[in-house]
Amino acid sequence: MAVTDLQAGLMTADDLLRLYGQGVRGELIRGVLCKSMPTGHEHGAIVANLVILLGNFIKPGKLGSLTASDSGVWLEHDPDTVREPDIAYFSAQKIPLDERVTGYAEVVPDLVVEIASPGDTRREVNDKALMWLSYGVRLVWVVHPDTRSVDAHRPQSGASTLTQNDTLQGFDVLPGFTCNVSDLFAP
Repeated sequence: MAVTDLQAGLMTADDLLRLYGQGVRGELIRGVLCKSMPTGHEHGAIVANLVILLGNFIKPGKLGSLTASDSGVWLEHDPDTVREPDIAYFSAQKIPLDERVTGYAEVVPDLVVEIASPGDTRREVNDKALMWLSYGVRLVWVVHPDTRSVDAHRPQSGASTLTQNDTLQGFDVLPGFTCNVSDLFAP
């Protein structure tokens, strides 16, 4: 199905997955394609740093799985909503380690990390964090490269802002996980 064929009506998650093979990148919000653009080197470096830090904690204990960027989470059906967190952690209780997920995950992650892009306002990324919480995500970290800070959002706890001198925690989602906020921005 060509992109032009889909513009007349609402898209499905399956349409979005097929378009990925044609080079179309984006999210699906209630059947409407919202294209995304590459976010740049700094954004990618922060994603890589966090994936390494989280992976070094999660993998040895076989706690669950991590995904990054284009993997997508299918949140709503008819019309479909597929969102792309920069990083998502799914506990082994939600997606067993031996389970193969070939399309979009249809369970809500335990942890979502969103990294503010250069054009994002603080309100936009805060709204995105609240959206994730509304679907049942237990912890959302919003990373702000411009201020070298992280907003940690938890249900019923609101958000707390951490600076480079603070320690990021996994709370009850990843008990025992900690790292210095400054490590996220290390070259």
